[in-house]
Amino acid sequence: MTAHIIDGIALSKQLRADVALRAAALRARGVVPGLAVILVGENPASQVYVRNKVKACEDSGLHSVLERYPATLSEAELLARVDALNRDPAIHGILVQLPLPAHIDAHKVIEAISPAKDVDGFHVASAGALMVGQPGFWPCTPYGCMKMFESIGYDLKGKHAVVIGRSNIVGKPMALMLLQKNATVTICHSGTPNLKAMTLQADVVVAAVGKRNVLTADMVKPGAVVIDVGMNRNDEGKLCGDVDFDGVKEVAGWITPVPGGVGPMTITMLLVNTLEAAEMTPTVARSA
Repeated sequence: MTAHIIDGIALSKQLRADVALRAAALRARGVVPGLAVILVGENPASQVYVRNKVKACEDSGLHSVLERYPATLSEAELLARVDALNRDPAIHGILVQLPLPAHIDAHKVIEAISPAKDVDGFHVASAGALMVGQPGFWPCTPYGCMKMFESIGYDLKGKHAVVIGRSNIVGKPMALMLLQKNATVTICHSGTPNLKAMTLQADVVVAAVGKRNVLTADMVKPGAVVIDVGMNRNDEGKLCGDVDFDGVKEVAGWITPVPGGVGPMTITMLLVNTLEAAEMTPTVARSA
């Protein structure tokens, strides 16, 4: 058996087409969804991510503002800029690209973003809303994973889902989203003594630790859905995930590739969150 591929590029195109239609409807009412992206320093990977995010906004009819600052920018200056964007009615979403220089407290900066503009879904208020099942912005990567389950018509109710990784960005919110869909969820991490024993029980495995081959074919239950969130480089320098794709695809029922899987979905869900932030602004909500 060879697994079906969950094509993140094709799904992203579908979702972005819907974003473009909804953005056009807002523009017809005089509202242009706006995303502000702040980049501090010269991190090469961050520059690529930011460029892709800005281009995705422009391609989907959203307004984007990219603010670049040197690594010497002070924490106080960054907080002041975030405060100004919070008060700017033309900006509906604010994204501060991580990592930040060591002298800046990333948590303090994220908490300075208005929850109404927290389109990355990292604010404590967003995390709390997800925890208790209230409306709020979901972190983009796990949100994209949920859309992938939806795209293949996979019913998570009663399924055993194993999440490998416990980060605030992917692992923890992923587990909560799966729980909301009535899956039975196990979170595994570096302190889990027998990872294979856990994953062999799983109907669904989400690998999100940033470590090559953390999941191999002998660790996967036949027919399982495998979502690979990892982003690594192999010995030849090519992009790869956390999953041994070539081996696991011969056991799994569904699998996401790297590249072309979860990656495109992350930026797409950022667009969705920004659009929804614009739709929820008081002027738009009152006229709806």
